[in-house]
Amino acid sequence: MLAARRILVIRLGALGDFVLSGPAFAGIRAHHADAEVTLLTTAPYADLARRLPWFDRVVVDRRPRAWNVLALARLRRFLRGFDRVYDLQTSSRSTWYGRLAGGGEWSGIGRGMRYRDTDPDRDRLHTRERLEGQLCQAGIARLPVPDWSALATGAPELPPRAALLVPGAAPHRPAKRWPAEHFAELAAILASRGLVPVVLGGPAEAPLAALIRGRCAAALDLTGRTTMADLFGLAARAELAVGNDTGPMHIAAAMGCRSLVLFGPDSDPALTAPRLPDGGWPTVIRAQNLADLPVERVAAALS
Repeated sequence: MLAARRILVIRLGALGDFVLSGPAFAGIRAHHADAEVTLLTTAPYADLARRLPWFDRVVVDRRPRAWNVLALARLRRFLRGFDRVYDLQTSSRSTWYGRLAGGGEWSGIGRGMRYRDTDPDRDRLHTRERLEGQLCQAGIARLPVPDWSALATGAPELPPRAALLVPGAAPHRPAKRWPAEHFAELAAILASRGLVPVVLGGPAEAPLAALIRGRCAAALDLTGRTTMADLFGLAARAELAVGNDTGPMHIAAAMGCRSLVLFGPDSDPALTAPRLPDGGWPTVIRAQNLADLPVERVAAALS
């Protein structure tokens, strides 16, 4: 029985990192089975986190400014109210939170933290292995397979043999996007194989879905019509998923959906690729210029 009764986990974002933290979330929960586990996160992930079995409480980080003395004092009291803190974000901000709290029973990368991750190679590790190494140094030797099934219900219905298409990515990183015209050609090929292409994304991806549907009438457009939690349920029921290096593809892989992820030069799959529930890897195609990646090569990888 561990003495720590109040546990704080810090994971602020982004979606892919949040999903890759699933094994760490589950490992912390199992290690502190009788403790109250609180997650500090940002607003986009709060509702999602409240539906997961690993947290008793979810708190939204208000990101107080340095000049807001009262807000900083409240944050300091909050951070000092825990027996142990696991900083899975390990950003400059979350590390500063550790300094604000005075260090102590923290797992992170800041000086003075009792469970400081001292691995000199941590920045060359995939996110999953980096978290595994960090928690091992804090006494959590094994990360279990995370159970996301609490999120697998309530999503919109899918037709039989659905193929999820994720043509979007961070708008400020266009090199991460395979051209929408290529997704449209791929959708037509998938439809010819008896699959129903289903385009996912936020409202900003609606023009991409319109282009795809303009060339493949069989495709369905769910852009702007799903919540983050819905994506887990869709991935659980889909036959396969194809998309750029972006959050929904992490969800697809985490749910065990057969996944093909397209990487351009802006990110390294060895460090950030989605992972399967057992820690395995989905199919990855990397191209120096995604615009030059032939549709035929992607379609062949799905044969």
